[in-house]
Amino acid sequence: MPDYKEELIGVFGHPVAENPTVVMHEAAFAALGLKWRYLTIEVLPDDLENAMKGIRAFNMKGINLTIPHKVNVLKYLDEIKPDAALMGAVNTVINVDGRLIGENTDGKGFMRSLTRDAKFDPSGKKAVVLGAGGAARSICVELALAGVKTISIVNRNTGRGESLTSLINTKTSSEAHFIRWEPGYELPKDTDVLINATSVGLAPDIHQKPDISYDSITGTMVVCDVIPAPATSFLRESEKRGAKILDGLGMLVYQGAIGFKLWTGFDAPVEVMHQALSRAFNTESGG
Repeated sequence: MPDYKEELIGVFGHPVAENPTVVMHEAAFAALGLKWRYLTIEVLPDDLENAMKGIRAFNMKGINLTIPHKVNVLKYLDEIKPDAALMGAVNTVINVDGRLIGENTDGKGFMRSLTRDAKFDPSGKKAVVLGAGGAARSICVELALAGVKTISIVNRNTGRGESLTSLINTKTSSEAHFIRWEPGYELPKDTDVLINATSVGLAPDIHQKPDISYDSITGTMVVCDVIPAPATSFLRESEKRGAKILDGLGMLVYQGAIGFKLWTGFDAPVEVMHQALSRAFNTESGG
């Protein structure tokens, strides 16, 4: 008897049309011969509650959340994993027999890329993180849980920056400092890793870069960007100063791979996912 049923996962967001996650997941499904589909779904903020009910109604296996739903989704979940609860944000939901369980794979994806691709061990190191939004929050928590010694959180919004600083200082064993972001911010000379966790450089403004003193970057530093593009202006300027650079494609692939395993039970074909994303970004940039 033929079986035409397809398992469904996807992403809820607004706006969501330029979200590339579908590319890597569909490539992964094809590589493993899975009858699964990844749907890119526009969900307005006021419709999130009904959309979450739809996961159960359609018997979807789960969903990703992107802007602006990562925090608001918490109230519609049956369980939130401890690290996601600590971050106060969820980007991945798994449907287990009708129970919706929230996870956050952003920081985990970043850490896999940092340790595997950049071969960097954060334990005992000094980090500078630009930004204090959702990406910065998840990255800072995972850095702290991995044993980073200090985190300097550089942000223009004082309230958000101090809130993240307080979270790290009260809930983890790492030491965090808030620094108000002024134009031409200079990095401390003993910085081990610098992370751009802002949206500066995201398409269509791909030539923009964070306003820091790039001459304060040295060859002893690892410089990372969360923007999922092979070579942002931020990374190119850092590489000119001799720094080891890490783009955001790896973070996107690894966080997707973690979600893939949570949903399907299969190990993700990481290289296939990475190649699919790289092709997509090269096409977008005219490469």
